[in-house]
Amino acid sequence: HGANQLDARLRLDPGPRLTFGDISVAGNEDVRTARVLKIAGLEEGRTFDPKEIEQAERRLRRTGSFSSVSVAEAETIGPDNTLPLSIGVVEQTPRRFGFGAEYSTVEGATLSAFWLHRNFLGGAERFRVDGDISGLGGETGGTDYQFGARYERPATPKADTDFFAEFQVEMLDEPDFTSDTGEFTLGFTRYAAEDLTVEGGIGYLYSETTDAFGPETFELLTLPLGAVLDRRDNALNPTEGYFLDLTTTPFAGLSGTSDGAQLEFDARAYRTAGNLTFAGRMQLGALFGPSLVESPAFYRFYSGGGGSVRGQDYQSLGVEQGGLTTGGRSLLALSGELRAGISDNIQLVAFADWGYVGSESFPDFTGDSHAGAGLGVRYNTGIGPIRLDLATPVSGDTSASDIYVYIGIGQAF
Repeated sequence: HGANQLDARLRLDPGPRLTFGDISVAGNEDVRTARVLKIAGLEEGRTFDPKEIEQAERRLRRTGSFSSVSVAEAETIGPDNTLPLSIGVVEQTPRRFGFGAEYSTVEGATLSAFWLHRNFLGGAERFRVDGDISGLGGETGGTDYQFGARYERPATPKADTDFFAEFQVEMLDEPDFTSDTGEFTLGFTRYAAEDLTVEGGIGYLYSETTDAFGPETFELLTLPLGAVLDRRDNALNPTEGYFLDLTTTPFAGLSGTSDGAQLEFDARAYRTAGNLTFAGRMQLGALFGPSLVESPAFYRFYSGGGGSVRGQDYQSLGVEQGGLTTGGRSLLALSGELRAGISDNIQLVAFADWGYVGSESFPDFTGDSHAGAGLGVRYNTGIGPIRLDLATPVSGDTSASDIYVYIGIGQAF
């Protein structure tokens, strides 16, 4: 007492080492119980780990088939030091549809819609149909059409791996080429971590194309591979973090071209200080294998427009080949935005974009580049910000227009 000290001895009894015991499922009506257990990935007899319970809940939520998921531990230990578990779910409304619209003064209007079933065959499978029409009233060559369907089966062959089958039809009427393309792909999606997704597959592509070098029919066997690392704080309106998307598509030329590969890389980063958010983006593209003349037009790269350099005509930058303009085999595009919040729902934005297209597989800066800059405003809503951008050319072809207008939902990147 004189030193104001107290001696203490702590005795801990951690109890027996437990394993997962009997696992029951409650609350499911349309999703089969066997599929709920398969997706959760919890196995009887494995050593108990709270992290596995959290992971099982994430797997079930990721399917989109359930509005609520919980895994509860039994209050008493079962026989042979097992711990029974109960999975409780509340099923989501299975059908959903949505639509979107964008407009720019050069590219015209783009209308898109989708229909989704989140429990297609009773095993939490996702079946989604997408369609869009672009170039309506624009100056981009003509109207483009796209239709696609994708089927996904979770936990196939095991938890954290999904099987998918995808079919897509695309009819493009671009400034420098037209193409009618059909593609079918089978593959797997692997959720390597909570923020890392890896995908790979095998596909067949058929396309009838007409470009500056004349008509051509392409048949390709493709091996699309991709990885996405998403560490943004908000996918619809990010203020911190970064996003990396790498896709490479090796292809075997069955008809119309030789073997090769296309690579696309998209990197985005965000940083906020006070009411100011800086957003940066880099896009890199490369086409290996066939020469420029022999390469498929839909794998070549262009710059200009809302998706790359605002303030320039859509796909206005390519390369010159024998007096003809076509897409290049390499692309480098840089974009920066400074977003200033002036209220809870309104942001003012200043931005600048730059793009380069080259004839070689990697940018060697012997080709042409162009740039654009402008101002914009964002109005934040529950489904993402509504975007209005006004842009003007800075370098390159500055004679086409003085002001370009872009309207859409969501940030530019």
